[in-house]
Amino acid sequence: MQHRIVVLGAGYAGATAAGRLAKRLNPQDVTITLVNPEPDFVERVRLHQLAAGQQLRPRPFAAMFAGTGVALKLASVTAVDVDRKTVAVTSAHGREREELEYDTLVYALGSGWNDGGVPGAAEHAHELASRRGAIHLGGRLAALEAGRAVVVVGGGLTSLEAATEIAEARPDLDVTLAARGALGDWLSEKGRTHLRKVVDGLGITVHENTAVSAVAADGVATADGRTLPAAVTVWTTGFAVHPIAGATTLDVTDRGQIVVDGTMRSVSHPDVYAVGDAAMAIGPDDKPLRMSCASGVPMAWQAADAIAARLTGTKVPRVPIRYFQQCVSLGRKEGLIQFVTAGDRALQRALTGRVAALYKELICKGAAWGVANPTMGMPSRRRRVVRQETRGGARAEAVA
Repeated sequence: MQHRIVVLGAGYAGATAAGRLAKRLNPQDVTITLVNPEPDFVERVRLHQLAAGQQLRPRPFAAMFAGTGVALKLASVTAVDVDRKTVAVTSAHGREREELEYDTLVYALGSGWNDGGVPGAAEHAHELASRRGAIHLGGRLAALEAGRAVVVVGGGLTSLEAATEIAEARPDLDVTLAARGALGDWLSEKGRTHLRKVVDGLGITVHENTAVSAVAADGVATADGRTLPAAVTVWTTGFAVHPIAGATTLDVTDRGQIVVDGTMRSVSHPDVYAVGDAAMAIGPDDKPLRMSCASGVPMAWQAADAIAARLTGTKVPRVPIRYFQQCVSLGRKEGLIQFVTAGDRALQRALTGRVAALYKELICKGAAWGVANPTMGMPSRRRRVVRQETRGGARAEAVA
């Protein structure tokens, strides 16, 4: 009998974990099933480019995982029973239901759009948290006549990238950014100065310290009583984790993230690991790791290596996850690389301009390449799973 590993979600974290596990473990001892509703990898960090009308390179999982032993199941997860160790899934076309059994579960369902409960946002605003949302937004933007207004709500990385990408691609549109705080208030002085220069150069109107209280078909209302006209509203104020974990007996936070230890193992169910946006892990300075690709990929490495070590009876590696920079694309010609401390606080050092844009492009390509080649640079020898007998005679893996 083989040890059954099921990975839920094939974003940056889930796909990386699956590929790394396939390299670490002998296929005679384990099966690795990767569950995802789409057959292609979604470069989430490029969805603002897709919305602005750019074509993204297709990255089919069938090619990415060919010969690795990872089995891709095209299905949506509908429920997880961590006590029975089962996952309920529905096929991509929605006509078939199935229950998957697992011995080890890697939960990487990630996050999606969060409208924040603001009236009208769900009905009238566009999201950039999914490929479907980006395509829909792209179609709407392409149909806009010159001079129409676009309001991007939010002040984080996604908001800045969306606003600048749209303004650069469509200089004939009136692009506005409504930020709850000051523009780039988490950046260094150099970073803020460059951001302001690029935003002004693209003709983007910025409303700082502006909270949006409602969204309508033709604009947004602010908490201070103003109305910002908008033919299209893009809502980028944050992400919400997938709700399935919250419906289980797993220990989760108020936001629904699975609480994990330093090896990404659930603190309540040792046969469950969580990575990416779905997990609440503590990083440097005793702060939770932020939802990002920069967190999700090293979390996947940590989880995969810990699972492999525990199954093969070897020492569990513990490599602290830390940050190095925040990479922001500001259109295709400008960028900002804000160097940060291990705990993600801005340093004075920042890279700007065309060089920063190229740097960010390399980071994006590297992230996608890493998912497609999760085992490059790793030892080729796959370790065998260590087995021991239970009192009842049934097979069980030795867990460190």
